[in-house]
Amino acid sequence: MSQKLIYIADDDTYIREALKTFLENAGYKVQAFESGELLLSAFSDTPCDLVILDVMMSGTNGFAACKELRRKSHVPIFMVTARDSDLDYQTGLDLGADDFFTKPVSPMTVTMKVKAMFRRIAYEREDALLNHETI
Repeated sequence: MSQKLIYIADDDTYIREALKTFLENAGYKVQAFESGELLLSAFSDTPCDLVILDVMMSGTNGFAACKELRRKSHVPIFMVTARDSDLDYQTGLDLGADDFFTKPVSPMTVTMKVKAMFRRIAYEREDALLNHETI
C-alpha cells in the first residue's frame, strides 16, 4: 500500500509545521500550505488522501476551501479553528467536514484521529468488497 498523502492549510506557521512534523513522524507524506488557494491548486494537480484546513485564513478560508473540495471529492476533511462556537462547528460539518478541532490543537490528537479515519476507511472498503463478493 502506498504512503498516504495529507494536505494541511493553515496560515499559522507554528501549527502548520507542528502538524506536519507529527504526521510525518507517524509515516504520512505531508504537504503544508499557508493558504486555502495554494491547497486547492495542489489538490487540482494531485489529489490527496486527507485534508486539514484552518477555518480562519485570509483569502480562501477553510469553509470556502471545504466547500470547493466537496464539489470535487469525498476526501476526508478535518477543520481547525480558534473560534469555539457551535455555529462554526455546524457550518463546517454542513459543508462536509468530517471532524473539527479547536486551537490550541494537540498535534498528537490530530495524528491519532487521522490514523482512526484511515482505519475506518480501510474497514469500510473491506466490508464493501466482502458484501459485493457475496451478492
